[in-house]
Amino acid sequence: MDSSHSSHSPLRIDSYGFEKPEEPHEETMVEYLTILSRRSLKWSRLLHGNDKVEKNMKVKRYVRKGVPKEHRTLVWMAASGAQDQLERNPGYYSSLLESEGDAKLEEAIRADIHRTFPDNVQFRDSSEECLQAALYNVLRAFGLHNKEVGYCQGMNFIAGYLIIITKDEEKSFWLLDALLGRILPDYYTTSMLGLRVDQEVLGELVRLRVPVVWQLMQKHNVMWTLVVSRWFICLFVDILPVETVLRIWDCLFYEGSKILFRVALTLIRHNQPLLLQAKNLPDVCERFKQITHGEFVGDCHCFIQKIFQEPGRLTMATIGKLRQMCRERILAEESGLAVP
Repeated sequence: MDSSHSSHSPLRIDSYGFEKPEEPHEETMVEYLTILSRRSLKWSRLLHGNDKVEKNMKVKRYVRKGVPKEHRTLVWMAASGAQDQLERNPGYYSSLLESEGDAKLEEAIRADIHRTFPDNVQFRDSSEECLQAALYNVLRAFGLHNKEVGYCQGMNFIAGYLIIITKDEEKSFWLLDALLGRILPDYYTTSMLGLRVDQEVLGELVRLRVPVVWQLMQKHNVMWTLVVSRWFICLFVDILPVETVLRIWDCLFYEGSKILFRVALTLIRHNQPLLLQAKNLPDVCERFKQITHGEFVGDCHCFIQKIFQEPGRLTMATIGKLRQMCRERILAEESGLAVP
């Protein structure tokens, strides 16, 4: 995180508690707020006081156009299956909080709590309702609930975002379970196989759809994990602007992990000219950092429209096939039977 702000830009606190330098493009924001209030009315009509969210073309279209802040928790909970889990397991979360701990797990979580969102006022010790205790509870409960995953770095940012949005520990816990247990299987297990596979899948998609960038990576011998692992581990938290990440998560909870590939491909495709100027490996890494900043990602409404246009058709079946191929390749390399 870059905490060095120039003396010229006064800080403001956004509605999620993050400190932000004053943005010059006020017009875009006013325009976006108008869009949001229109969407808000449509969502209220659609939900109609109901806490069930159907899976159909209309709702999918609504989700892609953005879920209003006041309905976000409900929509995430319903679309991801977290609400079902919560209802099926009454009292389960509190029983985890009361159960005997695991010293190693607790130590690992404690080490990261203070590093989580230093630029968010709600995560400061000095804050009246400091969210650090809630974050610790959710991560500890999750580590006890899913022993295979336990706790690993990066999860603190995801859980922190969930708490900022839901303002509810138990819901954050079940959303974390939906993400790490069902939507992104094997990202956070000890071998992180799912994560490694998905980075390779992105490489394959770039080879097929943005071949010039793929050639650049080959030429400078850049491993995908060097430039995109944080995108996947943190689900773009702390990488893209807050509002943009929330819009990505709206789609992620509703449509699943293929959304991550849409975002990554769009960033790469859109920024081909900049990436292609790279002359060596450090240069490539630096440019991959640059493409996650600026106006293109800042205008979340346009950016989300782009992720459904730029990469073209991308089905779960295609991703499934690529995942299987990459998984076999990685496992073969590990057992020393390299596949050509």
